[in-house]
Amino acid sequence: MTRKMTKPALMIAAAIALAGGLGMSVAASAQSAGLSAALSSGAVGEQADGYMGVAGSVSDTVRKEVESINIKRRQVYTDLAGKRGVTVQDAAAATACQTLSRLKAGQAYRIGAGAWQTKGAAAIALPSYCASAG
Repeated sequence: MTRKMTKPALMIAAAIALAGGLGMSVAASAQSAGLSAALSSGAVGEQADGYMGVAGSVSDTVRKEVESINIKRRQVYTDLAGKRGVTVQDAAAATACQTLSRLKAGQAYRIGAGAWQTKGAAAIALPSYCASAG
């Protein structure tokens, strides 16, 4: 799915960049050892929609932790969208631009409905809507 962010959503991206990336802060808080290992191994990764996803085989505990983080992220995106007058999807996408740009080598990510990929040493080719967000 191609996504074009609205002008207010682009302003959100700048605000999120200044705030340090809401998505990553939600993911980083209270991570279990199992989730940390899944992120490091590429079994769990970040998606261009602003949410985490399961890219490989994980335990039910890790799967539930990913779901819990995504629920918290949705609340953050909903709050941010309400404050900025944009859609929840635009707030999530703007955050995803920042989150994806901060991934470390070896971490998994997915753009749109594409296949899961592993970040190498080079920068990720971000979705086109991110170019005007940063």
